[in-house]
Amino acid sequence: MKRAALLCVIALAVPAAALGSGPRITVLAASSLTNAFPAISSAPRYSFAGSDQLAFQIEQGAQADVFAAASPKYPEALYAKKLVYEPVVFATNRLVVIVPSKNPAHIGSVYDLKRHGVRVVLGAVGVPIGDYTRKVLAKLGLNAVLKNVVSDEPDVRSIVAKVALGEADAGFVYVTDVLSANGKVATVTIPARGQPTVKYEIAVIRSTKHLAAAQTFVREVLSRNGRGKLRLFGFGLP
Repeated sequence: MKRAALLCVIALAVPAAALGSGPRITVLAASSLTNAFPAISSAPRYSFAGSDQLAFQIEQGAQADVFAAASPKYPEALYAKKLVYEPVVFATNRLVVIVPSKNPAHIGSVYDLKRHGVRVVLGAVGVPIGDYTRKVLAKLGLNAVLKNVVSDEPDVRSIVAKVALGEADAGFVYVTDVLSANGKVATVTIPARGQPTVKYEIAVIRSTKHLAAAQTFVREVLSRNGRGKLRLFGFGLP
Protein backbone atom coordinates (compact mmCIF):
# COMPACT_ATOMS: atom_id res chain seq x y z
CA MET A 1 0.00 0.00 0.00
CA LYS A 2 1.37 3.42 -0.98
CA ARG A 3 1.80 6.15 1.64
CA ALA A 4 -1.00 8.29 0.15
CA ALA A 5 -3.33 5.30 0.26
CA LEU A 6 -2.33 4.56 3.85
CA LEU A 7 -3.23 8.11 4.85
CA CYS A 8 -6.65 7.63 3.26
CA VAL A 9 -7.16 4.37 5.15
CA ILE A 10 -6.27 6.07 8.42
CA ALA A 11 -8.40 9.10 7.70
CA LEU A 12 -11.48 7.35 6.31
CA ALA A 13 -11.64 3.76 7.55
CA VAL A 14 -11.07 4.39 11.24
CA PRO A 15 -14.02 5.62 13.33
CA ALA A 16 -13.56 9.11 14.74
CA ALA A 17 -13.81 7.83 18.33
CA ALA A 18 -12.04 9.47 21.22
CA LEU A 19 -8.63 7.97 21.80
CA GLY A 20 -9.43 7.27 25.42
CA SER A 21 -12.64 5.33 24.70
CA GLY A 22 -11.05 2.11 23.40
CA PRO A 23 -8.31 -0.26 24.58
CA ARG A 24 -5.17 1.36 25.92
CA ILE A 25 -2.45 0.97 23.32
CA THR A 26 1.32 0.98 23.80
CA VAL A 27 3.32 3.45 21.73
CA LEU A 28 7.09 3.01 21.36
CA ALA A 29 8.51 6.43 20.50
CA ALA A 30 11.84 8.21 20.11
CA SER A 31 13.05 10.06 23.21
CA SER A 32 12.75 13.41 21.46
CA LEU A 33 8.96 12.91 21.38
CA THR A 34 8.72 12.64 25.18
CA ASN A 35 6.95 15.97 25.59
CA ALA A 36 5.06 16.20 22.31
CA PHE A 37 3.24 12.86 22.15
CA PRO A 38 1.53 13.03 25.57
CA ALA A 39 0.36 16.53 24.60
CA ILE A 40 -1.27 15.06 21.49
CA SER A 41 -2.91 12.25 23.47
CA SER A 42 -2.61 11.12 27.08
CA ALA A 43 -4.52 7.91 26.37
CA PRO A 44 -1.70 5.55 25.23
CA ARG A 45 0.95 3.94 27.39
CA TYR A 46 4.25 5.41 26.15
CA SER A 47 7.74 3.94 26.14
CA PHE A 48 10.40 6.47 25.10
CA ALA A 49 13.95 5.43 24.16
CA GLY A 50 16.44 5.48 21.31
CA SER A 51 14.79 4.47 18.03
CA ASP A 52 17.33 1.69 17.53
CA GLN A 53 16.51 0.18 20.95
CA LEU A 54 12.79 0.30 20.24
CA ALA A 55 13.21 -1.30 16.82
CA PHE A 56 15.20 -4.11 18.45
CA GLN A 57 12.40 -4.64 20.97
CA ILE A 58 9.89 -4.98 18.13
CA GLU A 59 12.13 -7.49 16.38
CA GLN A 60 12.27 -9.46 19.63
CA GLY A 61 8.50 -9.61 19.80
CA ALA A 62 7.71 -6.84 22.27
CA GLN A 63 3.95 -6.35 22.68
CA ALA A 64 3.26 -2.86 21.35
CA ASP A 65 0.94 -1.18 18.89
CA VAL A 66 2.65 1.84 17.30
CA PHE A 67 6.28 2.73 16.57
CA ALA A 68 7.44 6.33 16.04
CA ALA A 69 11.10 6.85 15.20
CA ALA A 70 13.41 9.85 14.77
CA SER A 71 14.74 8.39 11.51
CA PRO A 72 13.22 6.50 8.57
CA LYS A 73 15.97 3.89 8.92
CA TYR A 74 14.33 1.68 11.53
CA PRO A 75 10.67 1.83 10.49
CA GLU A 76 11.67 1.13 6.89
CA ALA A 77 13.79 -1.85 7.97
CA LEU A 78 10.91 -3.24 10.03
CA TYR A 79 8.54 -2.69 7.12
CA ALA A 80 10.87 -4.68 4.86
CA LYS A 81 10.65 -7.51 7.40
CA LYS A 82 6.84 -7.21 7.48
CA LEU A 83 6.87 -6.33 11.18
CA VAL A 84 5.08 -2.99 10.74
CA TYR A 85 2.60 -1.55 8.25
CA GLU A 86 4.00 1.02 5.83
CA PRO A 87 5.52 3.98 7.73
CA VAL A 88 4.47 7.58 7.18
CA VAL A 89 6.60 10.71 7.71
CA PHE A 90 4.91 12.92 10.30
CA ALA A 91 7.53 15.45 11.45
CA THR A 92 10.95 16.93 10.79
CA ASN A 93 13.60 18.39 13.07
CA ARG A 94 16.93 20.26 13.16
CA LEU A 95 20.14 19.80 15.13
CA VAL A 96 21.79 22.32 17.43
CA VAL A 97 24.77 22.29 19.74
CA ILE A 98 23.96 22.79 23.40
CA VAL A 99 26.33 24.01 26.12
CA PRO A 100 25.80 24.51 29.87
CA SER A 101 24.03 27.81 30.53
CA LYS A 102 27.23 29.36 31.93
CA ASN A 103 29.24 27.98 28.98
CA PRO A 104 32.52 27.43 30.92
CA ALA A 105 34.38 26.30 27.77
CA HIS A 106 33.35 29.50 25.95
CA ILE A 107 31.90 27.70 22.95
CA GLY A 108 30.71 30.28 20.42
CA SER A 109 30.76 28.23 17.25
CA VAL A 110 30.50 24.60 16.24
CA TYR A 111 34.11 24.95 15.09
CA ASP A 112 35.20 25.58 18.69
CA LEU A 113 34.38 21.95 19.47
CA LYS A 114 37.64 20.76 17.92
CA ARG A 115 39.73 22.74 20.44
CA HIS A 116 41.92 20.61 22.66
CA GLY A 117 40.31 19.85 26.00
CA VAL A 118 36.71 20.51 25.01
CA ARG A 119 34.48 17.69 26.29
CA VAL A 120 31.84 16.67 23.77
CA VAL A 121 29.02 14.19 24.24
CA LEU A 122 27.30 12.54 21.25
CA GLY A 123 24.62 9.99 20.56
CA ALA A 124 26.04 6.52 19.99
CA VAL A 125 26.47 5.14 16.49
CA GLY A 126 23.16 3.62 15.39
CA VAL A 127 21.07 6.01 17.47
CA PRO A 128 19.48 8.53 15.07
CA ILE A 129 20.88 11.59 16.88
CA GLY A 130 24.33 9.99 16.81
CA ASP A 131 24.14 9.19 13.11
CA TYR A 132 22.79 12.64 12.25
CA THR A 133 25.56 14.26 14.30
CA ARG A 134 28.26 12.38 12.44
CA LYS A 135 26.74 13.56 9.16
CA VAL A 136 26.97 17.15 10.45
CA LEU A 137 30.63 16.71 11.37
CA ALA A 138 31.43 15.17 7.98
CA LYS A 139 29.61 17.92 6.06
CA LEU A 140 31.45 20.66 7.97
CA GLY A 141 34.87 18.97 7.86
CA LEU A 142 34.85 18.59 11.63
CA ASN A 143 35.64 14.90 12.11
CA ALA A 144 38.46 16.06 14.43
CA VAL A 145 35.71 16.75 16.99
CA LEU A 146 35.37 12.99 17.46
CA LYS A 147 38.71 13.04 19.32
CA ASN A 148 37.04 15.17 22.01
CA VAL A 149 34.10 12.84 22.60
CA VAL A 150 33.92 11.79 26.25
CA SER A 151 30.67 9.83 26.06
CA ASP A 152 28.40 8.13 23.51
CA GLU A 153 24.83 8.18 24.80
CA PRO A 154 21.91 5.81 24.07
CA ASP A 155 19.36 8.59 23.43
CA VAL A 156 19.08 12.34 23.08
CA ARG A 157 17.67 12.97 26.56
CA SER A 158 20.84 11.50 28.06
CA ILE A 159 22.89 14.02 26.06
CA VAL A 160 20.78 16.89 27.37
CA ALA A 161 21.20 15.66 30.94
CA LYS A 162 25.00 15.34 30.70
CA VAL A 163 25.39 18.87 29.34
CA ALA A 164 22.86 20.41 31.74
CA LEU A 165 24.75 18.85 34.67
CA GLY A 166 28.08 20.18 33.40
CA GLU A 167 29.49 16.72 32.75
CA ALA A 168 30.30 17.83 29.20
CA ASP A 169 31.07 21.16 27.55
CA ALA A 170 28.84 20.58 24.56
CA GLY A 171 26.54 18.08 22.89
CA PHE A 172 24.50 17.69 19.72
CA VAL A 173 20.73 17.41 20.15
CA TYR A 174 17.51 18.22 18.30
CA VAL A 175 16.29 21.79 18.63
CA THR A 176 13.09 20.39 20.17
CA ASP A 177 15.06 18.99 23.13
CA VAL A 178 16.27 22.37 24.33
CA LEU A 179 12.91 23.00 26.01
CA SER A 180 13.34 19.94 28.23
CA ALA A 181 16.48 21.44 29.80
CA ASN A 182 14.46 24.17 31.55
CA GLY A 183 17.00 26.93 30.90
CA LYS A 184 20.01 24.90 32.02
CA VAL A 185 21.57 24.93 28.55
CA ALA A 186 22.27 27.49 25.84
CA THR A 187 22.38 26.79 22.12
CA VAL A 188 24.95 27.26 19.39
CA THR A 189 23.63 27.26 15.83
CA ILE A 190 24.86 24.75 13.27
CA PRO A 191 25.42 26.28 9.81
CA ALA A 192 22.64 25.45 7.36
CA ARG A 193 25.07 23.68 5.03
CA GLY A 194 25.81 21.20 7.81
CA GLN A 195 22.21 20.33 8.66
CA PRO A 196 21.15 16.77 7.84
CA THR A 197 17.65 15.88 6.68
CA VAL A 198 15.84 14.73 9.82
CA LYS A 199 12.53 12.95 9.25
CA TYR A 200 10.33 11.15 11.77
CA GLU A 201 8.24 8.18 10.71
CA ILE A 202 5.33 6.43 12.41
CA ALA A 203 3.90 2.98 11.75
CA VAL A 204 1.38 0.58 13.21
CA ILE A 205 3.02 -2.66 14.41
CA ARG A 206 1.61 -5.68 12.60
CA SER A 207 1.37 -7.81 15.74
CA THR A 208 -0.96 -5.30 17.41
CA LYS A 209 -4.09 -6.72 18.98
CA HIS A 210 -5.72 -3.30 18.81
CA LEU A 211 -5.48 -2.36 15.15
CA ALA A 212 -8.32 0.17 15.08
CA ALA A 213 -7.05 1.97 18.20
CA ALA A 214 -3.50 2.02 16.84
CA GLN A 215 -4.72 3.47 13.54
CA THR A 216 -6.76 6.06 15.45
CA PHE A 217 -3.66 7.21 17.31
CA VAL A 218 -1.69 7.54 14.05
CA ARG A 219 -4.58 9.50 12.59
CA GLU A 220 -4.50 11.85 15.59
CA VAL A 221 -0.76 12.46 15.15
CA LEU A 222 -1.39 13.32 11.49
CA SER A 223 -4.44 15.46 12.24
CA ARG A 224 -4.60 19.23 12.41
CA ASN A 225 -4.48 19.00 16.21
CA GLY A 226 -1.51 16.65 16.17
CA ARG A 227 0.39 18.76 13.68
CA GLY A 228 -0.33 21.87 15.72
CA LYS A 229 1.03 20.25 18.88
CA LEU A 230 4.14 19.06 17.06
CA ARG A 231 4.76 22.58 15.77
CA LEU A 232 4.20 23.96 19.29
CA PHE A 233 7.03 21.75 20.55
CA GLY A 234 9.37 22.93 17.81
CA PHE A 235 9.01 20.18 15.21
CA GLY A 236 8.79 20.91 11.53
CA LEU A 237 6.07 19.41 9.37
CA PRO A 238 6.60 17.42 6.17
